[in-house]
Amino acid sequence: MSQNKYIYREGIISIFANLALFVLKLWAGLTSASVALIADAWHTLSDSISSVAVIVGTRLSAQKPDKEHPFGHGRWEYITAFLIALFLGFIAVEFVRDSVKHFLDHQSANFGTLAIVVTAISIVVKELLAQYALYMWRKTDNATVKADAWHHRSDALSSVVVLVGILLSDEVWWIDSALGILVAVILFYTAFGVVKESVSKILGEDISKTDEEKIQQIVADVYKDEICAHHFHLHNYGNHKELTLHVKLDPEMTIKEGHHIVTTIEKAIFRELGYITTIHIEEKNPRCR
Repeated sequence: MSQNKYIYREGIISIFANLALFVLKLWAGLTSASVALIADAWHTLSDSISSVAVIVGTRLSAQKPDKEHPFGHGRWEYITAFLIALFLGFIAVEFVRDSVKHFLDHQSANFGTLAIVVTAISIVVKELLAQYALYMWRKTDNATVKADAWHHRSDALSSVVVLVGILLSDEVWWIDSALGILVAVILFYTAFGVVKESVSKILGEDISKTDEEKIQQIVADVYKDEICAHHFHLHNYGNHKELTLHVKLDPEMTIKEGHHIVTTIEKAIFRELGYITTIHIEEKNPRCR
């Protein structure tokens, strides 16, 4: 199965599961007049919207390179993740506003068995969705799927908080307002993490130590003499990654021999890591570096 099919499957399952949970939570929230439950319901609906963004972002990023975008459209996945985070932040602001209003008006919720059952169901389903999305992320390394997974996880955590509040509601009249604000804080924290990672990817990151070590091992396996692979630069376009690096070869080596070595290394790196690699050859001195 292709990576995009994994992503589409995760998005579609998420959309339908979250729509069902939204209806249940909204019903329970309206029945109990709880701002926290209603906020949690809209948090769940925002998961459906973010899953739609996952599918749209994947579709956009899968477009083939063209004249204006020779390296493809893979960075759409980071832009989509960024937009998901902005939406989360907007929802959080609304929750804070409603919670403060309920507190100032001395409004309390009338929780019952329905609220407890629906919230417990939500916790289980949302954690299962989070685990599934993380599984798909590990298969695809797609930033938008990871953002969607943490969105599911934040919803599960907010439901845990709401459940605790429901159990304490008889002793503390303002617990519903406090929970609404706490859910908003969880959303803000989630949104900040997604924004930070998305912006970092768009701006460009250095190659990871793990990948650099793998490349050094690949080089050592291809050519037994030390050729000092260095000066690594990774250009990440989402589903297309360009790597450049330098190696130092014996100056007595022919152009044909040097070309064969670096071509073999480039092919090995592509097989192992999926990087399109360009290698610059330098003259090797006695100290190598």
